[in-house]
Amino acid sequence: MTHLQIRDVPDDVRVVLAERARERGQSLNMYLREVVVREASFAANRVLIDDVVARRGRSSFTAEDVLAARDAGRDRR
Repeated sequence: MTHLQIRDVPDDVRVVLAERARERGQSLNMYLREVVVREASFAANRVLIDDVVARRGRSSFTAEDVLAARDAGRDRR
């Protein structure tokens, strides 16, 4: 495994991150490791979305269409 070092983090940002770590019962190091790993995992999502768009083309659905379908599905429950 490799090590990362981040310089010039504003003090108020460090305080917020340390508080989030404390709330989860984690060290700041472990919390930041999870944040970095989660962020890197999003790259796979982007590749998947790009692949679907390339194979199927752009959707004609709007954001409003998607939200309406979501609401209709919730109403059926």
